Amino acid sequence: MVRKTNQDRRGKTNQDPIRKTNQDRIGKTKKYGKEIRKNSADSDHYAKKYKTIETKGVKKQAIPGQFCPVEKKCGGCQFLDVAYEEQLRWKQKKVEELLKPYCEVHKIKGMKQPFYYRNKVHAVFAHKRDGSIISGIYQEGTHDVVPVNECLLEDKKADEIIGTIRELLKSFKIKTYNEDTGYGLFRHALIRTAHKTGQIMVVLVLGSPILPSKNNFVKALLKAHPEITTIVLNVNGKKTSMVLGEKETVLYGKGYIEDELCGCRFRISAKSFYQINSLQTEALYQKAMELAKLTGKERVIDAYCGIGTIGMVAARYAGEVIGVELNQDAVRDAIRNAKMNNMKNIQFYQNDAGQFMVQMAEARERADVVFMDPPRTGSDEAFLSSAVRLSPKRIVYISCNPETQARDLDYLTKHGYRAEGAWPYDMFPFTVHCETICSLIKK
Repeated sequence: MVRKTNQDRRGKTNQDPIRKTNQDRIGKTKKYGKEIRKNSADSDHYAKKYKTIETKGVKKQAIPGQFCPVEKKCGGCQFLDVAYEEQLRWKQKKVEELLKPYCEVHKIKGMKQPFYYRNKVHAVFAHKRDGSIISGIYQEGTHDVVPVNECLLEDKKADEIIGTIRELLKSFKIKTYNEDTGYGLFRHALIRTAHKTGQIMVVLVLGSPILPSKNNFVKALLKAHPEITTIVLNVNGKKTSMVLGEKETVLYGKGYIEDELCGCRFRISAKSFYQINSLQTEALYQKAMELAKLTGKERVIDAYCGIGTIGMVAARYAGEVIGVELNQDAVRDAIRNAKMNNMKNIQFYQNDAGQFMVQMAEARERADVVFMDPPRTGSDEAFLSSAVRLSPKRIVYISCNPETQARDLDYLTKHGYRAEGAWPYDMFPFTVHCETICSLIKK
C-alpha cells in the first residue's frame, strides 16, 4: 500500500518536480489540433480506466505475504491479491494492445523482489479525536488520514523512521496540523533513501519555522536512527494540499543525499525528481543507452532532463549532450551533478525543450539522438513537431504511460519516423502502471 496524497494520484506533487510539457505549465493547450483543458483526471486516466474496468478479468486470490489492512481505503495498489507473474502478464497484454500497431513489443522485465522498492516515502500527520497522533495517507478521493504503520512497497527503514517521528511528537508534545482550522504545527514527513550509498534524508514539514526543542528533537531522532544522513526542516505555512513549501533549513548534515545510478553519482535534495524504483531505473537506462547506439561522436539532446540522470549516463558514451528542462531547481541540481562527476561534454539549459529544438533547427544546428521522458500526460504536438523539425536520426522515448505514448507514436510514425520496438519495464509492481521504452529511427 503506497502512501499517496491526492496530488500524487494526479501524477505530480510539488516535491516531485516532474518534467513538464506545455499543457502542464499553462493548464490549457492544443493537443493534436483539438483544444482541451487540463484537469486532475488527465494524468491518471490510464490507472483509473484499467483499475475499474480491465482488471476485473485478472485472476485474484489471497496470497501469503501480500496482505494490507488498509488496501481498500488507500487505493495505491490494485494488484495485492494478484500473483506477481499474473501482474506481469496483464501489463504485457495491455502494452501490446496499445503499442503493437506501431512496433514489436518485447517481453516485460519484472523484478526478482517486487516489494519495498519505493525510495521516497511520504506520510501525512494528524490526530484522532482523543488527541492521539497518527500518520499515514489520505484516503482515496478525500483528505481523511488513514493510519499506516508499514507498507509493502515502501522502504522498510523509511517506515521505521516515520514511526519514530510519530512517537517523538507525542514525547515533545508537538501538535499536528489541522487542515480544517489551520492550527497545529507538524504537517508531513518525507523520507528519501539512496539505494547504492545507503544515505537517508528526513524532511520535516511544519506550518511555521519554529520547531520546539529543535536540537533535542534532532538528537533523539538520530539516537534512534544513527543511519540518517541529513535532516531538513521545510516550512509550508499555506493552506494547501501541496506537501513542500519554499523555505528550508538544514538541521543536520548537508541538506541532501547522494546516490549512484549507472556509474554516475547524483545529488538529491528534498524537491529533486528522482525515479522511485532505483533497481528498475538502472535496467531501463541501460536499455536506453543500448537503443541509442552511441559511438562517442553523437550530439544528444535530453529533453525533460530533470536533474540530468539520463543525459549524464548518455554523456559517458556520446560526444556531446545537451539537457533541457524548464524547472529552475532541477537545472541547478543537474549542473551540480555534472560538476560532481567531472563531466565536460554536457550542458544544461533552462528552457522549454520544444522551443529549444525549434531554435536549434532554425539555426541549422543538428542533433543525432533525442531522449524524451515526458510526464504521464505524454508529450504534446508542439514538442513532437519541433522534434520532427530538428530531424534527429534516432529518438528514444521513455514513458510511464503507454496510452499517451501510443498517441505520440501515432504522430511520430506519420511524420517521418519508424518505431523499431518497445520494451516494457515493471517500475511499479502491484499497481496498474508500467514504464515502456521505444526506439524510433528516421525513415
